[in-house]
Amino acid sequence: MLHNPKARHTARATQFLYLAVLATLLITTFYPAPVEGVSLTLILSVKLIPLLALVIPVFRGNNRGYIWLSFVVIFYFTQAVVSAWLSEGAPGPVVLMLLTLLLFTMAMVHLKVNRPVTG
Repeated sequence: MLHNPKARHTARATQFLYLAVLATLLITTFYPAPVEGVSLTLILSVKLIPLLALVIPVFRGNNRGYIWLSFVVIFYFTQAVVSAWLSEGAPGPVVLMLLTLLLFTMAMVHLKVNRPVTG
C-alpha cells in the first residue's frame, strides 16, 4: 500500500536493509564457529522467526507492518549493542548494530513519506 510515489524508494531501501539484517543474522550464526552443544535449528529459530513473521507486510509496504518491524528491530539493536560491547567491537555485532539502526531509521522515514493523503 504505497500512498506516495516517493514511498517506493523508501520501501525498497527498507526491504534491502531487512534482507541485510537477515543475512547478517545467518552469517553470524555460522561464523566464526557455531555454538557448541546447542541446536542450530533452535538458534536460527530464535534469531529469525520474529523477523520472518514480518516478511509479507515488509514487502507489501504495509504501514502497520513497518510499525511492528520497528518495534521488533529495537530488540535486535539492543542485543547487538550489548554483544558489540562485550566482544569489544567484534565485526559481526557491530555490523548488525549498524544495520538494525539503519533499518529502524529507514522504516520511520518510510512511514513519514507513506502517510495516506487526507482531505
